[in-house]
Amino acid sequence: MKKLTALLSSLILTGSALNTFAAPQPALIKIDPDRTIGDVDPNIYSSFLEPVGNRFGGVVYGPLYDPKSPLSDENGFRRAYLQQMKSLNVSSVRWPGGNFVSGHHWMDAIGPKDQRPVSLDLSRTRAESNQMGTDEYVEFCRLIGAENFICINAGTGTIEEAAHWVEYTNAPAGTHYADLRVKYGHPEPYGVKYWALGNEPDGPWQLGHKNKEDYTKFALEAAKAMRGVDKEILLVAAGPSNYPLVTSSYDPNDGWTDWTDYVLDHMAGVIDYISLHRYVFQVLRAIDEPTFADQMSLGMEIDRLIEITQGQIEKTMVKSGTDRPIYISFDEYGARGTNLAGPLLLAQHLNAFIRHADIVKMANLTFLTSLAGITPEGDYKTSLYYPFFLYSNHCRGTALDVYTRCETYDNKVFQAIPYLDVTAVLNSADGKLVVNVVNRSETDAIPADLELQAGDYTGQGQVHLITADSLEATNTAAEEQVRTVTSALKFKGNRISHTFPAHSLTQLEIALKQ
Repeated sequence: MKKLTALLSSLILTGSALNTFAAPQPALIKIDPDRTIGDVDPNIYSSFLEPVGNRFGGVVYGPLYDPKSPLSDENGFRRAYLQQMKSLNVSSVRWPGGNFVSGHHWMDAIGPKDQRPVSLDLSRTRAESNQMGTDEYVEFCRLIGAENFICINAGTGTIEEAAHWVEYTNAPAGTHYADLRVKYGHPEPYGVKYWALGNEPDGPWQLGHKNKEDYTKFALEAAKAMRGVDKEILLVAAGPSNYPLVTSSYDPNDGWTDWTDYVLDHMAGVIDYISLHRYVFQVLRAIDEPTFADQMSLGMEIDRLIEITQGQIEKTMVKSGTDRPIYISFDEYGARGTNLAGPLLLAQHLNAFIRHADIVKMANLTFLTSLAGITPEGDYKTSLYYPFFLYSNHCRGTALDVYTRCETYDNKVFQAIPYLDVTAVLNSADGKLVVNVVNRSETDAIPADLELQAGDYTGQGQVHLITADSLEATNTAAEEQVRTVTSALKFKGNRISHTFPAHSLTQLEIALKQ
């Protein structure tokens, strides 16, 4: 009987131990302020404008520029739009395209507005009033405190036209195109620093579509002429935009990496950036019926493209022997959708740019209008406004190399997708450590332990949370369903235990001891 009792006791204890062992452990996030990646360039908090559509179905005309509205200023810009952009600290604005620019001739959009021609936008077969041109874009950027980032016409445009544009914006008075600027009321040069050498020439949808050899010849000569006007400008070569599943004509034997290699090898020493364009929802074409979990995996694609391109840049730097650095300008990307997936995908993009702060020095969200809800009667904050605000206002400083241990999942496209997407930025200027956590899970809250492996902290901070009860939650002029909710954070020592709600973005602001 004693032996039986002992055996039963042993089985009970063993079962208890097994149950204890099988209990899920909290995720683990380790952050060491000494493990740095690089400085976060404020230009990753940038955006993109293109005159697509008209009135309030459009991007420029209506929401931004509406001179007939009583809600607009003396320049014709909607006051609420300007205010929202200033609050978002948008660092630069890429304009005027986009596909539009490959058929746009900048001289059609300068001078007295009643004398500007209405031209045919061949990229979309629509009339373009040219009321929003160089001087208007420059003034808009000045009003919101953003740098101008001009994309030249490398489709139907010429090398000479590109050089004349630099002269108009950057040259002092005394030459023809600079004097035109003066004539139209702008005596001082604009000093436009960033110039893109065309938009998506690798894409068969583009006016003036080119192969990599023809594009590179054009871009090198355009760069020579443009720098002949202003040697201080920074140039962005057109990297890839055509990937598998984007077009039926994509050739994997002469694909996006081949384009990137060729452009880098032939333009190293001349360019300062190579662009990446990627709309990650194109990846979902590989999945018959994409789920929320599939959507939440798409940030993995941004990391993948950046890391491959960074390797190509490093190879080119060794081959060329140039000491002129080349960075990535991720100057078109989109967080498609106004429901909750949109803000969470925007956060994943921004996390990827922070995680690669050593190489990504520019990023431009498509479109600037997606951050501002503007109607004929008023304005509201879109669901994308809130995550962009959190990052652009708080995540400035030094990106840190974060260790994250959490559960993962697979889908048809990616493997080992971590449920928690985590970045951290040491913002010494504001005396805080900022931690960004996206919980990709549709249904499960995830408890986690944060180990702050070095540094002195006050034990206080703030928690900013973006989530909603429904995945279909969105913001309209009538109702705001997605917003930031802020609460206090308190902890002891260098360890924080926190539970990250399902389908959410959480930003922790952790105060440093001064």
